[in-house]
Amino acid sequence: MEIGKKIWAIAEGYIPSQSTGKEPEFTSHETACILNTSDKEANIKLTIYFSNKEPYGPYRIIVPPKRTRHVRFNDLKEPSEIPKDTDYSSVFVSDVSVVIQHTRLDSRQKENALLSTIAFSM
Repeated sequence: MEIGKKIWAIAEGYIPSQSTGKEPEFTSHETACILNTSDKEANIKLTIYFSNKEPYGPYRIIVPPKRTRHVRFNDLKEPSEIPKDTDYSSVFVSDVSVVIQHTRLDSRQKENALLSTIAFSM
C-alpha cells in the first residue's frame, strides 16, 4: 500500500536567530520530518518561497527506502542558506509518495516552545 503524497507544502516557516540552552539540541530551528515507506529511494526537490525575493532552490534531499529523515532547514546551505528572522514557505516535490511533518523549536526564551503540524499534500 502506498502511503503519502508526492507534493507537500508548508506555508509557515521562520527560523529565529536567537536561542537559549545547550547547542545544538536547543538551537531554535525548523525541521521537515520525512517518512518514506516505499521500496524505492525518495528523491525530493525542495523550494523555499519568500514574500520579498525570488525563491531559493531546489535543495536536493534523499530518503532511503523504508526510512525516515529529519531535515533541519537551518542546515540547508546549497544552493543558499535560508535567512534567519525571515518568513518563508516551502514546497517539496518527491518522485515517490512520502509523508512530511513540520516542527519548530523556538528557544529564544528559557521557556521553550515546540510547534508541530502535518504539511499540506496533493
